[in-house]
Amino acid sequence: MSEENNSFEDKAKEFAEGAKETAKEFADSAKEAFAGQDNKKILAGILAIFLGGFGIHKFILGYNKEGIILLVVTIIIGAITCGFAATVTWIITVIEGIIYLTKSDEEFYNTYQVGRKPWF
Repeated sequence: MSEENNSFEDKAKEFAEGAKETAKEFADSAKEAFAGQDNKKILAGILAIFLGGFGIHKFILGYNKEGIILLVVTIIIGAITCGFAATVTWIITVIEGIIYLTKSDEEFYNTYQVGRKPWF
């Protein structure tokens, strides 16, 4: 019976060590992915696809002028044109969101956050 307890304890220790190692690898990967960068790729891409007409993704990236342009075109000019301008901005921002999400993290960071490219 004592041998069974030792075997069980050994297996439990092995499992605990494996879990610690996996958690450490995960934490290291997460740190490596975002080390020294304030990468907003996923947030900006998803916001561009779902709320793009309101320019929220532009505000997230720090492009306030472009965000205001999208907001004005969507709401004010969209109302004047019976939604045509709003539809156009939504199509453009969905494309923009897809472009954001298909770029590599490094390419996105260098293009839109370091290089400050405001459109596409």
